Amino acid sequence: MNFGSDNQSGVSPRILDALVRACSGTAAPYGTDMYTRQAEQKIAELFEHDVQVFFVATGTAANCLSLSALAQPWNSILCHAQAHLISDESTALEFFTGGARLLPIATDSGKITPAALRDTLQRLPDARPHSVRPSALTLTQATENGLVYTPGELQALTSLAHERGLHVHMDGARFANAVAYLGCTPAELSVKAGIDVLSFGASKDGALVAEAVVFFNTSLAQDFDLRLKRAGQLVSKGRLFGAQFSAWLQDGHWLELARAANDRASALATLLQSHPAVRMAWPVQVNEVFVVMPKTLLAHLHAAGVLCYDWYPDSLPTGFVLGEDELPVRFVTAWSTSSEELDAFAAALAG
Repeated sequence: MNFGSDNQSGVSPRILDALVRACSGTAAPYGTDMYTRQAEQKIAELFEHDVQVFFVATGTAANCLSLSALAQPWNSILCHAQAHLISDESTALEFFTGGARLLPIATDSGKITPAALRDTLQRLPDARPHSVRPSALTLTQATENGLVYTPGELQALTSLAHERGLHVHMDGARFANAVAYLGCTPAELSVKAGIDVLSFGASKDGALVAEAVVFFNTSLAQDFDLRLKRAGQLVSKGRLFGAQFSAWLQDGHWLELARAANDRASALATLLQSHPAVRMAWPVQVNEVFVVMPKTLLAHLHAAGVLCYDWYPDSLPTGFVLGEDELPVRFVTAWSTSSEELDAFAAALAG
């Protein structure tokens, strides 16, 4: 009963088979192989736009290298106060940008709103050369609270950012889950909504190790190949990434996997809501379920073999009162979460 994280799940057999086939024989190095070229073409077709694509091994590399193309060392990057970039990626952003600063935006809704963004921009001092100068906005899709930005919400934010001269990056570690939830096209949730560069994650959605930096504003990709090399992310056997992405995107497999994870999260939420001592913290939109429960109940679930994690108290909605004997808990489902796991969890919860 593993609900720890979708990055703990295995690899889709279809992707693994494609990877095994690609690893037979020889192929051109450093991303010049036919598998990588095929993956790049598939990504361009998926987003209905000319793109420049660079493949990396980790989400941290994808996010921080993307933003290094948008920020100078003296710039700031606006993000949500609970963004993965500011809470879970150490000082990687500062390292890759040479010192750019993350400025958090706290909101009641769990998402950045146009009003909050506008207020933050208006409050920032503008006394060159003394003041830090914002150059980018980064948005997480889906958010750290499992919430999804709609195309309209994104358009409002990107329009405001672009008016102020900021470029917009999207952390799409769970982009597939967001697309599956909304039922819109990938383009509607990215380039058509004003996103300049996307960290397109496959690792949490059935791949082995596969992340892509997708530039919709291709002028921003100048010298990005040099950034990739300098960061140690230029992999000699680039087919490792190309084969995975090609198989992941083929025939909508990526959305099939994301829908499975989302559906399991909905089923898990139903089970949790049936317990009188469990309170839902956020709406369940993708494959993450956030609840508040007694500490004794969490200890009981752990003893029964359930893997899940207590979460940050400040991640709760504003005004949500946490009892002395309660704590927030996060459950994450994956493409591979089985009905048998859910049945076993139901029994543990009932016990």
